[in-house]
Amino acid sequence: MIKKDTVRIALNLSRMNHHNLIKRWPYSCLLFFILSCNNSGRYESTRSSDEDSLQHSQNIKKVHAALVICKQMIKPGDIITRTGNDFTSQSLRTLNRRDKTFSHCGIASIEHDSLFIYHALGGEWNPDLRLKRESFESFTDPEENTAAGVFRFNIAVGMKESLISKAQQLYADKLKFDLDFDLHTDDKMYCAEFIYKTFLVATDSTVVFRHSFIGDFEFVGVDDITSDPRSEKITALNYRNINIFEAKTKH
Repeated sequence: MIKKDTVRIALNLSRMNHHNLIKRWPYSCLLFFILSCNNSGRYESTRSSDEDSLQHSQNIKKVHAALVICKQMIKPGDIITRTGNDFTSQSLRTLNRRDKTFSHCGIASIEHDSLFIYHALGGEWNPDLRLKRESFESFTDPEENTAAGVFRFNIAVGMKESLISKAQQLYADKLKFDLDFDLHTDDKMYCAEFIYKTFLVATDSTVVFRHSFIGDFEFVGVDDITSDPRSEKITALNYRNINIFEAKTKH
């Protein structure tokens, strides 16, 4: 059921004149995301011909090959980003104040030679709203996403171990996704908030990400994390143009 506060916001938005609606478009996108978490509909791209389908299939193979290389670069504690191909993800990107490339993020952990991503996710992709522990291949699935990236923070190894330990603890505690996007509550968290607060604990508050604002609404966006001065982009992959593959030569 949609919460009363969300309905109230929707009613307020509906009363806004055209000028104010344009000014507050990013906030409207946030509202759309919250509402869509209660909606089972998904955006599906259409392919107009067999030729398009063949081209799509060939591109998917290239993306998978590039993701194999990308996976080899990842180290424990890295931040893994992605951009979903659904309308919700595309709308959510507009909330980023500086870099609108990515719509979602998680923390990498290597466990028994397997790479997992811990991330907070809502909607039909995760009906129980619990913190997810997902394989890298599933997290970056080219059938569901259009881009992926790897970012690494210049912090002590012990802090990275604490970062992963805290993520695992929250996963065991079945942390729920925050449909209200309330940065000031700790019992539920959205994706960037999960990383933000996990870093606070792991680094004893020595790594504090800047906050973004839309009017009086305060939040941490994906780009608040990836654009932090201590964050280094290791690689970025644009699925729609596989030739655009940024990679460091040393990793």
